[in-house]
Amino acid sequence: MQLQQLKPIHKFKKRKRVGHGGKRGTHSGRGVKGQRARAGRRLKPVIRELIKKYPKLRGYRQKLKAQSSKLKTAILNLEVLEKKFNAGEKVTPEILLEKRIIRKIKGRIPLVKILGEGKITKSLTIEGCQWSKSAKEKIEKVGGTIK
Repeated sequence: MQLQQLKPIHKFKKRKRVGHGGKRGTHSGRGVKGQRARAGRRLKPVIRELIKKYPKLRGYRQKLKAQSSKLKTAILNLEVLEKKFNAGEKVTPEILLEKRIIRKIKGRIPLVKILGEGKITKSLTIEGCQWSKSAKEKIEKVGGTIK
């Protein structure tokens, strides 16, 4: 069987055209007057009722805007720096982006936070990054600096 050989089993039922004379004239089975008798959507929208149930929040809502505009931070562990960098190298967000360790978020270089997960044996110079307490201790123990 092919697609062009398919045919419906039943006959098509013709749509009733109301309001065109004949047995269903004048009011066309819609009653007399009232909002249900009229053309177009005159009934109360359901969405409006839902909106009215929400509480009214006053003011411009600066807090919500401030939270959405904050940049998200890219999180790095010490073990990643150990693998990707040589001893004495400088670590900045720009260099991390060049080495493809981090990616841009919404077209901007994100803030970078270094956490103390893993071991580090190389002394690195870290600039323009945030750090955790344990990461700072481990980096300074090896002879690295944080600015």
